[in-house]
Parts: sequence; structure tokens; C-alpha cells
Amino acid sequence: MATRLSEPAKARKSLPLTERDLADLERLRGQTPEREALAELAGIAVESVTEAALLHMIFAEGMRAIRERAEERAYFSAAADRLASGEAAESRRIARRRRPGWADEG
Repeated sequence: MATRLSEPAKARKSLPLTERDLADLERLRGQTPEREALAELAGIAVESVTEAALLHMIFAEGMRAIRERAEERAYFSAAADRLASGEAAESRRIARRRRPGWADEG
């Protein structure tokens, strides 16, 4: 089993690429801001990887972005549920009744 980046590869899949996709890959091979951004995100020097590893890096960073967006949506949903249930207002009421820590100073 071949090793790509930090984990063993379990399968090789066919990936249809458009002309634009191929142009994007070529741009990632050149000295471009996109290549620098990918290298920074992935923590690997892009010029030293195979095309398969480059595609894997792009896939991995895309999946990370998708997970972050899903997590962000979950937080927004939880906050909306909390507001709808009145839990946030109750928390603020309790906090206002609490004696502040600085009140005992002096």
C-alpha cells in the first residue's frame, strides 16, 4: 500500500478533470499565490509532491473547509435554538443577580 502524506492510501479513484481544473493544477505547480496558500494550509512544500499527492492535498483541504462550514452551521443552529428556548435570556437574568467578583474588594 502506497503512503501519501501521513496515512496509507486505501484506494485510487478516477477523477474527471475539466480544462479549467487542469489549468488550476498547472498554476499550483508554478510560483503562484495559490501554491503558497496550499502549501501553508497543508504544511507541505507543493513543488516536491507527485500529482496524486497534490490532488490529495487539495481534497484534504477542501474536506477541512467543508467540516468547518458544517461546524459553523451547527453552532449557529444551537445558538438559534438556545435563543428560541429563552435559555439565553435566563442566563443573563441569573448573571445580573450574581454578586460581581470585584464587589468584595476594598
